[in-house]
Amino acid sequence: MKYSKIIIVVTLLLFQLGAAQEKADVVLNKAFKEAKAGNKNVLLVFHASWCKWCKTMEKNMDLPETKPVFNKRFVTAYVDVQERGDKKSLENPGGQELMNKYKGGNAGLPFWVILNPKGEVLADSFDDKGENLGSPATPEEVNTFIAKLGKASKLSTEESLAIEKVFVKK
Repeated sequence: MKYSKIIIVVTLLLFQLGAAQEKADVVLNKAFKEAKAGNKNVLLVFHASWCKWCKTMEKNMDLPETKPVFNKRFVTAYVDVQERGDKKSLENPGGQELMNKYKGGNAGLPFWVILNPKGEVLADSFDDKGENLGSPATPEEVNTFIAKLGKASKLSTEESLAIEKVFVKK
């Protein structure tokens, strides 16, 4: 009986450890490795479970019209930051520090950055005024987003149009 209680406690502890989020640098390094192998760049997105715009951006990137474009051009990696209350456990340890490194600490969410496989910044979600585009929705924001994506990876006209059609909020 005593051993079964110990086994249960150890099992529960191991389960909790397994449920912990990956460290942000591990997430990023996996993305770099995949990007290098696939000759792509990394689209690193900082998000949170409570963030409506984060969910909108993820949904827009995952639609049948846009998912093939993002999958062909980028390795997308998500890092969870700025969670609240009982959702704090969803955060990737070191995520906020990584976001700060890319100057997104006070930008709001979602915040994204495009990196080459060597870790060099190719583009970020700041517009010309220094404001975070986040999940672009206006025609101007979406055009800036497409230009930044195109700067990092040559988008075709068809790919740009597919992104524009999905992201511009009607």
